[in-house]
Amino acid sequence: MIVVFDIGNVLLRWDPRNLYRRVFTDEAEMERFLATALSMEFVSHTDLAPDFAAAVEARAVAFPEHADAVRLFHLRWEETLGGPIDKNVALLQRLRAAGRPVHALSNFAHETFERTRRRYDFLDAFDTRVISGHVGAVKPHARIYEILFERAGRRPDELLFIDDSLANVRAAEALGMAAIHYTPDVDLEAELGARSAL
Repeated sequence: MIVVFDIGNVLLRWDPRNLYRRVFTDEAEMERFLATALSMEFVSHTDLAPDFAAAVEARAVAFPEHADAVRLFHLRWEETLGGPIDKNVALLQRLRAAGRPVHALSNFAHETFERTRRRYDFLDAFDTRVISGHVGAVKPHARIYEILFERAGRRPDELLFIDDSLANVRAAEALGMAAIHYTPDVDLEAELGARSAL
C-alpha cells in the first residue's frame, strides 16, 4: 500500500488555540470567538479562498466586535502551528529513505501552505501534494480525492490514507481507499506495518 498523509494534526500540530490563548485572557470568551467569528466553517472556507488575506479581512468586517482578533488569523497565522509530530515525520522520512512513493492530501490555504512549507522542509518530501488551496477542492468532497488519484497515477485501492478527521476518512473509504483515522493515541507505525505499508 502507498501512504497518503494528511498534514494538519497528522504530521504537524495545528490548533487556532495555540495563537488565541496568547490573545484572550478568558478561556470561555476565546471559545465563543472560535465558535462564531473564527468558526471551523470559516476556516474551511479559507482553505479554498483564492486570497487568504482578503477572506480574513472580509470576516473581520463581518465581525467588527472581534475585528482585531480575526485579523490576527492572517497576521500571526504561524502561531496556530504547534510544531511537527516527530514520530510521524520520522515515518514519512523512513518511507522516503526506502524509496517508497509518499503523497500528501491536505486542506490548506494556498498562502498559509507556502508560509508553512518554508518553515518545515519535510513538506517537500512528497511525490505528489494535493493541497485544497492549490486545486480549488476541499476534503471531504470527492473531487479532491479524484485529483489525487489522477496526479499520483494510482487506483484508490492502492492507497492508504491517514487523516485526523473521521469525515475525511469516511469519504476516502467511500471512494475505495483504505484509511486510518489518526488520533494521538494511534500507533501509526504499528498500523502501517499491519497493512504492509512500511
